[in-house]
Amino acid sequence: MEFENLLLELANNGVLTITINREDKLNALNSATMEELNSAFQRVYDEPEIKAVVITGKGQKAFVAGADIAEISELTQMNGRKFAERGQEIFAQIENCPKPVVAAVNGYALGGGSELAMACHIRVASENAKFGLPEVSLGLIPGYGGTQRLTQLVGKGKAFEMIMTGDIISAAEAKEFGLVNHVVPVEEVVNKSVEIIDKILSKASVAISHVIDCINLAASGNDGFQNEANAFGNCCGTEDFKEGTSAFLQKRKPIFTGK
Repeated sequence: MEFENLLLELANNGVLTITINREDKLNALNSATMEELNSAFQRVYDEPEIKAVVITGKGQKAFVAGADIAEISELTQMNGRKFAERGQEIFAQIENCPKPVVAAVNGYALGGGSELAMACHIRVASENAKFGLPEVSLGLIPGYGGTQRLTQLVGKGKAFEMIMTGDIISAAEAKEFGLVNHVVPVEEVVNKSVEIIDKILSKASVAISHVIDCINLAASGNDGFQNEANAFGNCCGTEDFKEGTSAFLQKRKPIFTGK
């Protein structure tokens, strides 16, 4: 499938880089771009040669500077709810992806951009990155899951402050509050993301997929202990489990096959 608003590049190690390619619009998310993200992640789910994903924005100024305001301004109460629900579905697809997804935040991540970054499993920010959910300035609230994921990541009090004031924070502040994992120079943001993914990909892929599921369940406020026990048991039935424990006992590096 050809994309108009995304650039997809699959490296030899199985890492798919998805670049939001609307630099002249500061990579703002319109409905067409959202649907392309949905299609791209269907490929991630379906194609075994794709092992992990890095999401970034074109250029060094913006990751995603928000949603398309001209498009949003036409919403009504009825289709506004459907608009938000569709965005939540697409970002949930990213959050629940069984393969690791890292956001390489290379500049402004505002509104829907912050929401996209928060839907990823790990966030690496450039030193010039800015984060914020300024929707209240438009008479709106975050609609793609921002009220929920920001609260999970930074806590209730800070989420109230950021969303109700619409304040924009620096990458350093975002790291301090737990919104991002690492802050690096802008030219290193993708490389740092790939470095983290390479480390993850050296582990057992079945176990990693269970980790994603269990942590997402915990973050949703549900009791995930039984789910964790079930996943642990499933891991014990895999070839990777036998290989990992054997390699440890034999004092050698494991060779995982994803089975």
